[in-house]
Amino acid sequence: MTQERNVTQNIERKVTDMSGFSALPRGNAELVFTPWEGREFGVAVTLPHAGRYQWRESNNVFIEHISWAEQTGNSSTFYQRRLAALGQLALQ
Repeated sequence: MTQERNVTQNIERKVTDMSGFSALPRGNAELVFTPWEGREFGVAVTLPHAGRYQWRESNNVFIEHISWAEQTGNSSTFYQRRLAALGQLALQ
């Protein structure tokens, strides 16, 4: 159980420390979620932990979606782009 707790704490620390394009939206240093965004984020964090894909792979796909949106003028939100990346990963 201790090893699982250490893995969970390590993941939480990595998520908290993300910066740049992959940084989570915050308000007053607190994460900002609507209910569906929180559920999507939970799935995105849980699947790498369950061995479905590597967090770095997820992050790279997400960055590709951000780049595409910016290049095409797409006005999707952070979580809409994250959801599209999660969908792509789920279909691989």
